Amino acid sequence: MQLPDGLEVIVLLGSISDRAVAEEMLPVFSDFGVTAHVAVCSAHRDHERLARLIPEAESKGCVSVIAVAGKSAHLPGVCAALTTMPVIGVPAVNSGIWQDSLYSIVNMPPGIPVACVGMDAGRNAALLAVQHVAIGRSELRGKLKDFRDKMRESNRRDSAKLQQELSGK
Repeated sequence: MQLPDGLEVIVLLGSISDRAVAEEMLPVFSDFGVTAHVAVCSAHRDHERLARLIPEAESKGCVSVIAVAGKSAHLPGVCAALTTMPVIGVPAVNSGIWQDSLYSIVNMPPGIPVACVGMDAGRNAALLAVQHVAIGRSELRGKLKDFRDKMRESNRRDSAKLQQELSGK
């Protein structure tokens, strides 16, 4: 598999069962105009390929790695061991053993950090990766600010609507 030139984020899934988490990310990348590539690559079942993918992603311009994994969830940590790019771990619940995946990601040894978002939180992982990309793209920082402004306005509208409904007006 050849990664695309201009790659900004690589999303790695420990198995195909993590697909739904990745699918939450794709609209975020599309909305912000961030080039991302999704692949299945297990840290345990195909570690040789993983050891090739991470340096190849760096050579294509990638600035952030998202690793989605369940059960023992070693994928984010192995990715972090292979690069100095920020790695975002997404603990997957699909196996039903969420504690193992969460603990495997948040309890990294000193010197090999992995950021951890919530369980199955593909959207938040994508937004954090977009923030990484935005460090080098000022127009993207503007899009992120607009995104946050819209969230704030929506929240305020919801609050005003609730107040009207509760007051009987």
